[in-house]
Amino acid sequence: MPPKRAVVLLSGGLDSATTLAIAHAEGYETHALSFRYGQRHAGELEFAAKLAKAMGAERHVVLAIDLRAFGGSALTAEIAVPKHERAEEIGGGIPVTYVPARNTIFLSFALAFAEVSAAEDIFIGVNALDYSGYPDCRPEYLASFEQMANLATRAGVEGGHLRIHAPLLDLTKSEIIQRGLALGVDYSLTRSCYDPRADGASCGRCDACLLRRRGFEQAGAKDPVPYVTP
Repeated sequence: MPPKRAVVLLSGGLDSATTLAIAHAEGYETHALSFRYGQRHAGELEFAAKLAKAMGAERHVVLAIDLRAFGGSALTAEIAVPKHERAEEIGGGIPVTYVPARNTIFLSFALAFAEVSAAEDIFIGVNALDYSGYPDCRPEYLASFEQMANLATRAGVEGGHLRIHAPLLDLTKSEIIQRGLALGVDYSLTRSCYDPRADGASCGRCDACLLRRRGFEQAGAKDPVPYVTP
């Protein structure tokens, strides 16, 4: 029997690392896919490579695309990344760190990678609870993309069924961390900061840092990454 294969979107962050571990635990041969898309926190890709190796990915592809050509986000343009003192200060609505259509772009590439890898499963580490208001992290979006994937691909037309897995969708950040620790994820090999310092230290005050730090605190675990602010 051929191996059960899955493409896993791997940013180098906490959520995608946990998602990769879950795919492994479910018996998939994993093919990791990362993007150098012009993000200001491109240093995360160094950690994506370490994670893919440490967690036994069969293959790790890093694609270069230039979303800075469009801008429109604090992650891909010269727009200040919002900072707060506490996670409770994070506002509602869609934040300026939202990258327009990013998950649609990433999933489209993952779909192509899955077809040529004979994989019927794609894993993405989106979360609908501690997700900072991104519209492309919602369950109805993922269901719609899966439907489109099965209409638009050779695999779908010829009787296969492509599935989009979002195993973290309904988990809090602390539950994600607890799940990852139980699966042996080394979170020192992850980075989440939107605005890291030149030496790689996380800022500690962007939305991603605050949600991560609160998650570790609520999980009763120590966050192993270095922060600028204590």
